Amino acid sequence: MVWVSATAGERPWPNARRSGDVETPGASALAGRDRSDAASFYGSGGYPGSMTDPAELDVTIVDGYVDEPAHFGVPPYVSTYPRYVAGALVDAGVPRERITYHTIDALRDERNRWRTVEDADLLIYVGGMTVPGKYVGGTPAEPDEVRELAWTADGTTVLGGPVRFGVGEENAGGIETERDDLDFDFVAKGDVEAAVYDLVHGGMEGFGDRMRDNDEIARWARAGAFVIEQHPNHPEYLIAEMETSRGCPYRCSFCTEPLYGADPSFRTPEAVVGEVAALADHGARHFRLGRQADILAYGGDGEAPNPEALRALYGGIREAVPDLGTLHLDNMNPVTIVRWPEKAREGIRVIAEHNTPGDTAAFGLESADPVVQEQNNLNVTAEECFRAVEIVNEEGGWRPGDEADPPRLPKLLPGINLVHGLQGERAETFEHNRRFLERLYDAGLLVRRINVRQVMAFAGTDMSETGAALADAHKREFKRYKREIREEIDNPMLQRLAPPGTVLEDVHLEYHRDGRTFGRQLGTYPLLVGIPGERPLGHTIDVAVTDHGYRSVSGVPYPLDVNAASMAELTAVPGVGRDRAGDLLVDRPHESVPDVAGLRRFATARTVGGDD
Repeated sequence: MVWVSATAGERPWPNARRSGDVETPGASALAGRDRSDAASFYGSGGYPGSMTDPAELDVTIVDGYVDEPAHFGVPPYVSTYPRYVAGALVDAGVPRERITYHTIDALRDERNRWRTVEDADLLIYVGGMTVPGKYVGGTPAEPDEVRELAWTADGTTVLGGPVRFGVGEENAGGIETERDDLDFDFVAKGDVEAAVYDLVHGGMEGFGDRMRDNDEIARWARAGAFVIEQHPNHPEYLIAEMETSRGCPYRCSFCTEPLYGADPSFRTPEAVVGEVAALADHGARHFRLGRQADILAYGGDGEAPNPEALRALYGGIREAVPDLGTLHLDNMNPVTIVRWPEKAREGIRVIAEHNTPGDTAAFGLESADPVVQEQNNLNVTAEECFRAVEIVNEEGGWRPGDEADPPRLPKLLPGINLVHGLQGERAETFEHNRRFLERLYDAGLLVRRINVRQVMAFAGTDMSETGAALADAHKREFKRYKREIREEIDNPMLQRLAPPGTVLEDVHLEYHRDGRTFGRQLGTYPLLVGIPGERPLGHTIDVAVTDHGYRSVSGVPYPLDVNAASMAELTAVPGVGRDRAGDLLVDRPHESVPDVAGLRRFATARTVGGDD
């Protein structure tokens, strides 16, 4: 319904189709005008109706979740978008108590929540997926669900977040996407938080597509921290995605991150730490520095590492939240490591000193095929990526604790991202990637996880013309190759990463299936853990690993009490087996852990009173 300028080479947004008493000009009415003309048009009273006092607005924010190359917000994660929008609203004059926040899953589960969607003076939707994924903690909104929000709302509606880059028929890889306003009144083609601030601060008159700056985010991030208290996972099972920068100096063919700018705009350590402190004041204890293209480049020139900036950032977070539960990161560019190895080593040591175990630095190799690398402007070769994996293993791959303690997950390991369906992909591409992964394993290196997916193509990227054609053509080969990686690489790598007896602390129990309870730790790419029996959900326990799947593990509560453990739990312990487990049950109570192979690594013997 509102015109938003389209940059060169981009398809314009369609006119909104929402019906009602008020109409504002679409693209045809403002044809030929530039962005300043549009601002002048709306600023001069182009949007009909009287000025609205922000203090009298009832605002509802709906979080449909985001998954971008450098930003994640599917539960248990909460992205920056709803927090920054809430802060912008407060800064514009909307009282906190008049701001309601819902996740899309909460709206699915409780239909009575839809009343606040219908009755809101302003409905703001944030969401969008620009990389495909599979999710346990939440299900991202589908396009039809987002349209239903627009149809339900009686007030003004605003759509924002990465959804502005386009939507497909489903949230999956290997599909075509196109821009769609999804029947909302306004689409924030720039930053949704800036658009909302300008709209509300202007009395609901005027709408633009500008990008916000770091001074605004310094205000809005703190002011909007309160909204996490309305998240269904708050406080214990919620991890806040933190932004340190946006944009990327490299331009891989498929990636939407450069659309935020070619020169990363770094927030100061003081600004990020201040936001962490504000979130902690509202109950947050788990944080991930995930909103950046390359954590090692933080605070520098955009490419070279700056270890001192990392020390100020990580040290400040540790000081601001003494009872910190999780501190993880996401993206790290392997080319930064090989071009500046000594500074990179120092930066990795700083991270491993301050983070919590099980952290993962995602490496965007994308393809080990030199033909694909050249045609898609990928910035790291397979040989460079291999060397970067070695360096992270050397500096961050150590396990915390003493030798007498049960093993924990390493402090920091790389993850490998591989994308298929890129320009130039051929049969040899699959073999190049397979050989690279085999070489990593044969060299005795550790990789936290391997992410294999098919490309999503968006307008504004170099992949927009190719689209999903190659992904479709190679779908059968892709499925076979992905299965082989899971069986031949993932499973043995997982056994190396988390051998039997490895203790995973604070596993949150999430759901039941087939008589078992499944849970995960909070953090970057956490392992899914299956435990025998149906335990109460929502609780947190320590688990010792007993067996391995392709990307998940089995385990038992740690330490396992031999005087209270179930038959299934005892049987799951390596070396015990069903017959010995039966004998252990019959011979209860035990004053000490019986001398059964391997049992003492997992178990203790408690008296009836509960003492060891």
